[in-house]
Amino acid sequence: METYVAALDQGTTSSRAILFNQTGEIVARAQYPFQQIYPQPGWVEHDPMEILATEKRALAEAVHTAHIDPKALAAIGITNQRETTIVWERATGKPVYNAIVWQCRRTASICDQLIADGVGDMVTEKTGLLLDAYFSGTKLKWILDNVSGVRERAERGELCAGTVDCWLIWNLTGGQAHVTDYSNASRTMLFNINTLGWDEDLCRLLQIPMSLLPHPVPSCGKYGTVAAGIPGLEDLAGVPICGSAGDQPAALFGQGCFTPGQAKNTYGTGCFTLMNVGSTPVRSKAGLVTSVAWSLHGKTTYALEGSVFNAGSTIQWLRDEMKLIDSAPECDRLAESVPDSGGVYLVPAFTGLGAPYWDMYARGAIVGLTRGSTRAHIARAVLDSIAFQVTDLIQAMQSDAPCPITTLRVDGGASVSDILLQTQANLLRLPVDRPAQVETTAFGAAALAGLSVGIWHDQKELESLRRSQHVFTPQKEESLAQESYRQWRRAVERASGWIEKN
Repeated sequence: METYVAALDQGTTSSRAILFNQTGEIVARAQYPFQQIYPQPGWVEHDPMEILATEKRALAEAVHTAHIDPKALAAIGITNQRETTIVWERATGKPVYNAIVWQCRRTASICDQLIADGVGDMVTEKTGLLLDAYFSGTKLKWILDNVSGVRERAERGELCAGTVDCWLIWNLTGGQAHVTDYSNASRTMLFNINTLGWDEDLCRLLQIPMSLLPHPVPSCGKYGTVAAGIPGLEDLAGVPICGSAGDQPAALFGQGCFTPGQAKNTYGTGCFTLMNVGSTPVRSKAGLVTSVAWSLHGKTTYALEGSVFNAGSTIQWLRDEMKLIDSAPECDRLAESVPDSGGVYLVPAFTGLGAPYWDMYARGAIVGLTRGSTRAHIARAVLDSIAFQVTDLIQAMQSDAPCPITTLRVDGGASVSDILLQTQANLLRLPVDRPAQVETTAFGAAALAGLSVGIWHDQKELESLRRSQHVFTPQKEESLAQESYRQWRRAVERASGWIEKN
């Protein structure tokens, strides 16, 4: 009987389940959105029970749609929105508060105070992260400090805490497994990436009782099985849950970036570039962060990561706010109608600039306009801006990493754009490889679970499943590409620090 692996892909706006067969092909999928909650400006929450309900519904529907015997489901892997934080009761499984989402900025003042206290370097040395409200530690502190009775209950050992992977595993196993994989743990700002354990100094700094925290585990291994009697999943009782990784490292794994020097970029609303740096964490000097990518067979792999705040969202801005295009594909058609941007450069610093600049006071700018500039030139400048920002990240990685980047594998919605990826190859002077299988995040989770139960034997076999849809190689003369990048850096200087500090 053919066997299958399910990936639960729990994202920021929807819960998905995808079933893969032994050749890595998708046989069924289901997806359900859930509510976004904005209690105050800058605050973002989710209902943990809705996350769980939509994910269970998606899994049940995917198995039903595939028309397979539930006994043919060999394993379940989980990938998830990272940093989002949940606290719940051990006895009942009831959350004590909504999930605080990775985007939420409510704890910025806590981080500012910690930075003022001079602990930023210590946090980075232990965790590989910058001290920022993005990460889970200060979110957990906020719940303990601000929800009535929660700190006292936590200190009595009545509560559990974790990120979304931990919440799903706990519920699917009927409360038998309170675990989180190293890749998710390394985004909490409480986990020492050098020792692969919770750090007592960091927990003390943020006043987090360590009894709250899940057991850190490798990304590949049996965490537990689906409990009997879960409504809608009765037929899946006993299926092992045995693979887990946060969404971006799962995509790195799903892209087959198993060798140090291989990197992937996801062209989504923003861009997330991760580079495999091997078995030793790298302390970034160029504004990047270091996390655990995955751990399996006793070996831990680390990644450098950089984030671009506005990538695909810039195309949406051109469509929805500027009304210069009617659809995302029209941006490509317009951009292809001109040989270049005609000297126009757009810096999409709508919410500031991320890595490697980290300038929250930057704002968007268009420079180089002439009377002859057209909407086609602006469309071209929008796509160029995405490629320029990824080039910024790759150059930062090249300066940090102990090994050269050998290839850039790409995924995400904007990776369908040929002109964008050709521009990227011209700038990087590297091959840019777009896969035939675009569900790289979900496949990464499925692959980790499949390795655990022997569906696939090793990473070499997984690599053989990957197929390139198109590999873009540099076509533009290098001196011309370098000159356009030099002009981009000049444009960034114009946008930097635009908002005047009080």
